Amino acid sequence: MAMSKDEQFYSRLPENHISLNDLLTEEHLFYKVPESWFVLITDIQNSTLAVVNGSHETVNLVATGSIVTVLNIAFKANIVVPFFFGGDGATFLLPAAIVDRVMPALRLYKANTWANFELKLRIGLVAVRDIYAQGHELKLSKFRRSHIFAIPIILGNGLNYAEQVIKGEGYLLSGPDSSEGDLDLSGMQCRWDRIEPPEQSNEIVTLLVIAVKVEEQPQVFSKVLHQIDAIYGSPEARQPISVPKLKWKTTFNRLEVKVKTGHANIFNIIGNWFAAITGYFYFRTAKGKNYLKSLVEMADTLVIDGKINTVISGTERQRIALQKVLDDMESNNEIRYGLYVSTESVMSCYVRDLKDGHIHFVDGSDGGYTKAAGVLKPKLRKF
Repeated sequence: MAMSKDEQFYSRLPENHISLNDLLTEEHLFYKVPESWFVLITDIQNSTLAVVNGSHETVNLVATGSIVTVLNIAFKANIVVPFFFGGDGATFLLPAAIVDRVMPALRLYKANTWANFELKLRIGLVAVRDIYAQGHELKLSKFRRSHIFAIPIILGNGLNYAEQVIKGEGYLLSGPDSSEGDLDLSGMQCRWDRIEPPEQSNEIVTLLVIAVKVEEQPQVFSKVLHQIDAIYGSPEARQPISVPKLKWKTTFNRLEVKVKTGHANIFNIIGNWFAAITGYFYFRTAKGKNYLKSLVEMADTLVIDGKINTVISGTERQRIALQKVLDDMESNNEIRYGLYVSTESVMSCYVRDLKDGHIHFVDGSDGGYTKAAGVLKPKLRKF
């Protein structure tokens, strides 16, 4: 059965090879998300407290699992969906055709998350047409970051509005959580140890930036990214992931197994151990080394979903220079920002295949995005 143009909206978007700074200010390269689509948001309630209590790795893995759940369903339906990793959850844009498959799967994943970790995964759905009816915008473009990796870019305040609705006290998602059924979390891999900054760097910065005036997002975001380029260098120069610093865990990862299956029986233990040992030797082959190179290129270190979310590596001197610029922009009422500094980054992965079907979600260690959000939220209450 042929798919509608709406279902293939994102996959049909042209990929833009110009600089991101230029793309942001080229309005004609952004397209209105179809009214028939939906915004889906997952996030862990009280994630800040969970991170403070030492569950930052679990928070990251649960967020990654929600992405893998959705992407596996979309892949089977031959539909490409844009999504945005946020450390303690994720945001998706979905066509109506797969909503009825995605929601029961996420309810099951929510039930399993609570049963195994006592973390409450919030799931919310808002129709794009309802977002437009409230006067908000969702404009989407596709940016080609490298020859193998393209990312979605969102301008407008539609996702922020959807988040406010879903996190509001009056929001109620219909349908009971389920503890029955089979989850498909195939491809979810979380076997990389904490990653030290590359050579010539000594810290990891997790940064969130919001434009005070929505209509000025393109210019403000372009200005912030230009300043990051000027201080830290190119995206490659500030990439927090480098091959020499990657360390593959060959030990049994009980946490990964619990996220994926809920329990660790002897078959899970053997399968996890075998995969870990196999990976250890694979990464020493020519194909394995090529995979590691592409892994760095496909590390998801920049998200623009109506705000800038990025993880970068550098020096204390560079970070102080950046903070001075951001403080000045904040004083001029252009932005609000949250920033967190850590000594390492963490990475979880979705690997459908070893050639080009993989993506790697990066956060600052100890809950970088969650703690940066904790700095930002009090500032947002003031305007």
